[in-house]
Parts: sequence; C-alpha cells; structure tokens
Amino acid sequence: MATFFYKGRNRRGEAVSGNVEAETADIVANQLFQSEITPVSITQKPQQSQKLNKLLEGLARKKVTLEELSLFSRQMYTLIKAGIPIVRSLKTQINTCRNQQLKDALEDIILDIESGVAMGAAISRHPTVFAPLVANIIRIGETTGRLDEAFKQLADYLELEQKNRAQIKTALRYPSIVILVMGAAFAIINVFVIPAFSKVFASHSAELPWATQILLAISGFMVDWWPQLLGLMIVIFLGARAWVNTDKGQLFWGKWKLKIPVFGDIINRATLGRFTRSLSLATASGVPLIQSMTVVSGALDNAYLQDRMLSIRTGIENGESLTRAATLSGLFPSLVLQMIAVGEETGRLDDMLKENAAFYEREVEYDLKKINDVIEPILIIGIGLMVLVLALGIFLPMWDLSSTLTN
Repeated sequence: MATFFYKGRNRRGEAVSGNVEAETADIVANQLFQSEITPVSITQKPQQSQKLNKLLEGLARKKVTLEELSLFSRQMYTLIKAGIPIVRSLKTQINTCRNQQLKDALEDIILDIESGVAMGAAISRHPTVFAPLVANIIRIGETTGRLDEAFKQLADYLELEQKNRAQIKTALRYPSIVILVMGAAFAIINVFVIPAFSKVFASHSAELPWATQILLAISGFMVDWWPQLLGLMIVIFLGARAWVNTDKGQLFWGKWKLKIPVFGDIINRATLGRFTRSLSLATASGVPLIQSMTVVSGALDNAYLQDRMLSIRTGIENGESLTRAATLSGLFPSLVLQMIAVGEETGRLDDMLKENAAFYEREVEYDLKKINDVIEPILIIGIGLMVLVLALGIFLPMWDLSSTLTN
C-alpha cells in the first residue's frame, strides 16, 4: 500500500492537504470525494520518503490518553442523544480534537462507515487507539439500538479509570522523589565527597576505622570502574526488558509485582477492580459472558492475572458456573465470591460485579491514603542509616584527626 499526498478544496472552498494510504490514486480520489473534498492534485510519495515520514510521525505523535477517550465518549453520547447522525458527530469531534493520532483514527473510521462498515467494526481496526473492550461495547450498542447509552457507559468507565490511575500516581509521587534524591545523594557522596576526604586521610597517614575503610573502598571502586558499571547496568536493563517482553518473562513479572511489599496488594486489588468493572460493563451491554471474559482479560496489564482470568473462562466453557471457576482460580476473597454467586442466582450479575468493583476501589483508595504512613518510617530509617554511615565513616574520623592535630 502506497502513500499519496493530496491538495484540494473542501465544501467551504478552503484549501486542504494531507497524506492518505491507498492502493491507487483513484481510490484516494474516491475517498476524498466521500469526505466532501474536491482533489486538485494527488501525487505518490517515494518509498524511502514514506518510511522516513512514518518514522517521524510515529515519534511526533502523542499517545491518546484516557482523558481524551473519556471526553470523546461523553461528547459522542451527547451528540447521538441529540439526534445528530454518527458521521456528522464524528466530523464534529475531528474539528475539536487536538490529538493527531485520534484525529487520524476518526478520519479513517468516517471513511469506513461511509463505505458501509459498522461503527464497531471500524473502531476495532484501530486497536492502538481504542481498546477491544471499547469496540465490543460500541458493537453491542449498535446491535441493540442503544449506541448513546453505550457511549455513556464507556465515558463513566473511562472517567473512573482515569481517577483511579491519578490516585495511584499521586500516592507514589512522594516516595519516588525521596528515593531518587537518596540515590543521587549516595552517588554524589561516593564520587565527589569521599574522594576529597580520602586525600586528607592519606596526607596525615591516619589510622582509619573499618567503617571508613569500607566507604573509601566503595568510593574508589565506583570512581575507577564507573564506565564498566554504567555499561553493566545498561546491559542488565536492556536484557531484563527484552526478557520481560517474552511470554515467560511477562508471566514472571506479572506474578512478582503482586508480591512486592506494600505495593503488591494495591496492584492486585486495583487490577481486579478494573477487571470486575469492565466485566460488569460488558455483561450489562449484552455481551455474552465467555466473550466478555476474553475481551476484558485482554485489556488487563498483568500477564499473570490475564492468564488466571482466561482459566476462569475455560472453566465456564467446560460447563462450570462463574462462581465455581472464580473460586478455583484463588484470586477472589470469599465476600466477592458470595456476591458473584448471588448475582448468578438472581440474574443480576452485572450489578453484583459493579458492587465488587466498588468494593475493590474503596479498598484501593483507603490503602493509597495510608500508603505514605507506611512508607515514611521506612524512608526515615533509610535516611538515618545513610547519615549514620557517613557519621561513623567520615565525620567521626575527621573529628578525631582534628583533635589529634590540635593537641
């Protein structure tokens, strides 16, 4: 497929230009006419230029955020509910959209819809912008004739997801800054401060305590071997990153994250809360349970939990109830399992899943509020140990040396 550069006039007579990927120039012309653009010139770009432009566009493009997707969903709900046709609603979104990646996706979606493709299918062709869950909810909304309600549910879900992520980032900001400052201080002390003291000790041939000798040895090692240490750290980082991208590495990393002290439980509950809310949204929209499990599991950012959720889906396919399959997974506490059982018995599974999601979200919110109370003593102890080591290893010998010289 080639890339063509076009110049034309829109229905208001304004000059427009851009790039379109297509097989031939005739297809480009048809697409422009369908978009109410009269082409003036269409030229094919050289192959090398296409690759360079794609690389530059990929680097320059800003990723579509949850805030932008929730705003898009909320505006689509308002426009469709007001009776405005889908294509016109999407064109309105393009005129107000600031993210180029989202704008390009919406332009492609309009072309697909005008050529007879359903909106859900058109959106599913852009998985980097719209998650599979979004495409499936919109597809169900089209089938049931409740597309406006589908966009409303998506907007509510995305806004809550955005709020939860913002809470997590806010809670982790303080300890992250303190840890980074401690690391920077440790590096500066070892590279610049301790070597200066070592010259003073060496000039007076003073007998040094063991703590000072250890500090001087560590500092000397870091100063002499810092290029090798930096290279080793880069190799370890790149190697670990490549391994984590493998299937086995993703499973290991996903499982290990859940065992991190303090943060592991928060990550686990936040992920399960997102899963139960997504599953509630899918089942309430009419998506079959097995299909919902497949779509929602694929949207999780933890490979280990994703694998466990797919095992629940396999159990349902084998004839087990959701409660039974969830119990065998060992992921959910008894309270959540009882609520799922009640939902299955009463036919209100989506409502019970929503209650489960609210339960997890309350737990995560409470943990995030008290996380600083847990981390602050640890950070204070760490800073105290650093000061103690410096006092014993550097300042105490300096005081002894000063007293000796004075006497």
